Amino acid sequence: MKFIPALAVIVLVATSATPARAQQPSADQSVVVTNGTGVIKRAPDRAFVSIAAESRAKTPAEAQKLNADSMSAVLQKVKGLGLPQEAIRTTGYELHPEFDYANNKQTLRGYVARNSVEVRVDEFPKLGDVLDAAVSAGATSISGVRFDLKDRTGAEQAALKAAIADARSQADVAAQAAGVKVERISRLEVNREGMAPPQPRQMFRAEMAASAAPPIAPGELEVRVSVSMTAVIR
Repeated sequence: MKFIPALAVIVLVATSATPARAQQPSADQSVVVTNGTGVIKRAPDRAFVSIAAESRAKTPAEAQKLNADSMSAVLQKVKGLGLPQEAIRTTGYELHPEFDYANNKQTLRGYVARNSVEVRVDEFPKLGDVLDAAVSAGATSISGVRFDLKDRTGAEQAALKAAIADARSQADVAAQAAGVKVERISRLEVNREGMAPPQPRQMFRAEMAASAAPPIAPGELEVRVSVSMTAVIR
């Protein structure tokens, strides 16, 4: 089997790629191998944010009760913005003692309870209002804001089509330069590289105050797919 190198290699496909096999070339056929990449940039239309409430008390039961009351108030305020029940899920709960240390002696100070939830915001303009409502209702920390696409599959498919078109274009150019033509595609390997985080012009800041909704600058999400294509030429 003869191999004719491609004119350019754009993305090296990872070993975890999933091969899509067509009819394999025979030993006397020549092939050209190209690599293509497809990148789709879209503004995010969905966000996830982690919200937590922390409470301290002298006894475990009291800490639990205070924390339950605090988180109930937070969730009630957040749901009041029109978020459905399934958009909120508990991600963690902690209850543990706290100690003071002095003169090589450990003294029990009390107990701390912490409840964390992740909130999905499908109406993007509401994200700032959700953060402000959570803080005003008693949330003690907000973290882990991340952005996503409702139609992630559609973006991945668009990136895949672009990557295949890129690889095929390179194969055609390479074959033409060698004075031959692409007969068929014998092998195609796809590597979904995931979705790169947005690059906002202004970083997210959540002011721990109930004065106004914090500014949100989501930027763009980048969906990238690469392929390796083997084409039989004649």
